[in-house]
Amino acid sequence: MSNIIEINNNSTDVLQIFALLSEPQLLHYFEPEPGLFIAESPKVIERALNTGYEPYALLMEQKDIDGQMKELLPRCGEVPVYIADFDNITEVTGFKLIRGALCAFRRKALTPAEELCKNARRIAVLENVVNPTNIGAIFRSAAALNMDAVLLTPACCDPLYRRSSRVSMGTVFQIPWTYLADNIGYPQQLRDMGFRTAAMALSNESVSIDAPELRSIEKLAVVLGTEGEGLAEKTIADCDYTVKIPMSHGVDSLNVAAASAVAFWELGR
Repeated sequence: MSNIIEINNNSTDVLQIFALLSEPQLLHYFEPEPGLFIAESPKVIERALNTGYEPYALLMEQKDIDGQMKELLPRCGEVPVYIADFDNITEVTGFKLIRGALCAFRRKALTPAEELCKNARRIAVLENVVNPTNIGAIFRSAAALNMDAVLLTPACCDPLYRRSSRVSMGTVFQIPWTYLADNIGYPQQLRDMGFRTAAMALSNESVSIDAPELRSIEKLAVVLGTEGEGLAEKTIADCDYTVKIPMSHGVDSLNVAAASAVAFWELGR
């Protein structure tokens, strides 16, 4: 059973992990080994445990020992579980714990893109998407709508950041993902891996997303760009197809998370 520890204003360990260190600092917590990330809510914690992530410490309200977290705590071994009532947690950490529990997990080493995608038929590629809410929503759509993996350029927000994993409802732990080496120039790497590339962008040279030739492609990478600016011109030029989602009522584009759901549904079938 986990080690139950009541927190107070002198609880430096819980303060450091859950309140004082930024997510980039947690990322490098065990450097050069992979660091930590924070999962928020019982559902997200459960999905992280289900996919083999190793818990490091938990923070939760005392009432949840026999409540929301009752079934999960035995799966966490002997890791410290910091507890208090809601008001004391708020006083000590400086924030309101409103989703049941936080769990710090050890990160895993990332798998190279070539290995990750060797048996994949449909993958999503994200270029410089920096908003954690969008990242989480895209991962949730990718997991639900037949994407086999997600690749991200180095400038993308980390899918394991707390808000990203929470918005994804823990699907960031279920769908394979990794980082590409470069922010641009990667379409050739994808081509070398056997994928045709479809850049989601508005262009006079775009084909409609329901074009029959897209569905017939054996291995397809759906490439989506950053909020606002979209994909880099070089990326669009380097991809095999430029694909658009037809719009109506004078709307020129969709948010990248909404566009991803449409693209994955149509191209993932």
